[in-house]
Amino acid sequence: MRLRSGRRQKADDRTEAAPAATPGLAVELRGVRRRYGRGASAVHALAGVELGLPHGTFTAVMGPSGSGKSTFLQCAAGLDRPTAGTVRLGGTEITGMSENELTELRRSRLGFVFQAFNLLPSLTVEQNVLLPMRLAGQRQDRGRAAEVLAQVGLADKARRRPGELSGGQQQRVAVARALVTGPDVIFADEPTGALDTGTAAEVLGLLRDAVDTLGATVVMVTHDPAAAAWADRVLFLADGAFADRLERGSAERIAARMTALTGRTRTMDGAGAAA
Repeated sequence: MRLRSGRRQKADDRTEAAPAATPGLAVELRGVRRRYGRGASAVHALAGVELGLPHGTFTAVMGPSGSGKSTFLQCAAGLDRPTAGTVRLGGTEITGMSENELTELRRSRLGFVFQAFNLLPSLTVEQNVLLPMRLAGQRQDRGRAAEVLAQVGLADKARRRPGELSGGQQQRVAVARALVTGPDVIFADEPTGALDTGTAAEVLGLLRDAVDTLGATVVMVTHDPAAAAWADRVLFLADGAFADRLERGSAERIAARMTALTGRTRTMDGAGAAA
């Protein structure tokens, strides 16, 4: 594993010998820790995460505020570097990659959908969809853009600007942009947080369809049990580690698990403070 001074933590903070990749996994985290700061003031955002997600699955990640959801997504997607442990995407270990290598990987092999859409207002819908190809130095395939826009129900909006679209339509453009390169994994960070219930269901249906018909792998962080119910499984984070999981749960069951987990977390926090 390569280490670069000034950009990496000390070697003794990392796993020296990375375990072999597990076949069939799109996302694999082994012993992943993320610490911010040092000494008594250090914050352990991730505390030894172990996770393997198969190709062609839809996983939702939930947890109380401060549980480590955002840090998990950032480390899993190569947007932040873990303090220790290894991360593999599509069988490729990304932990030791340089910043340039990570940037190339994100552009060519990952898709992202964010709450704020993150579309460029000066570009057309088609140009926004093709942006990952442009940034990766690939040929901008307008036929491919038309294909994914049709998949998200926006075949007639290619020449529009984002400001001419509704919020739900803008998020559909973001989904098309995430699909355009045929990525190993699509990471979605609160993708329905800015949408009304009906529009949110439409966007979640697109992500579900990407998994079921295109074989995509989706990892979604959400606070909404109704959104998480679209996933194959829900993983619950607490204090930087996965504390529970639920397969194909209804919104009601997911909400009940979250309530129980939040209650346990508060009880433990209270006990720690009393001690």
